[in-house]
Amino acid sequence: MENLTQLAFDSAPIGVVLTENRIIRTCNTMFCDMTGFRMEDLVDQSCRILYSSEAEFDRVRDIGIQALSKGEPYSDLRLLLCSNGEVVWCRFRANALDRNDPLARTVLTFARLQETAQFPTLTKRERDVVLGLRSGRTSKHIAAELGLSTRTIEDVRARLLKKFQAATTHEVVAKFISLES
Repeated sequence: MENLTQLAFDSAPIGVVLTENRIIRTCNTMFCDMTGFRMEDLVDQSCRILYSSEAEFDRVRDIGIQALSKGEPYSDLRLLLCSNGEVVWCRFRANALDRNDPLARTVLTFARLQETAQFPTLTKRERDVVLGLRSGRTSKHIAAELGLSTRTIEDVRARLLKKFQAATTHEVVAKFISLES
């Protein structure tokens, strides 16, 4: 008789990953298809393999810990690094199996956003800037964090206004946040 639980996991229409202390213990076929990694390339590897830099990997570590510690799921939008070096926008969701130690065992899901017509395609720099704006940072602060000039950040902000068809950066952030929910 077929194991229906395993069949559901393997055939889920989104990427599903089980981690222990940020180490991938298992994942489903959709996640492998989405990232281009083979299952054996992912299992027992650090989640670091899914991020474009050590800084990004460190930055996202504690983002959802507060919600997970309360027994609530956490969700955001993030870039997922594929085996070919390409990055794809995903709706990321996490659920901790132990609220007292949220990273001990966590179920993660990843759904590609390119399949959602309402989400504009953003470059990594545009993504970094919109995430900075979402966190309430100024152009000057974002520029310092990214090692860029304030003028470059202002140029990126102007592109974001156009892509999100927004009149202000506050509207960009509001539209970005609405896409996260």
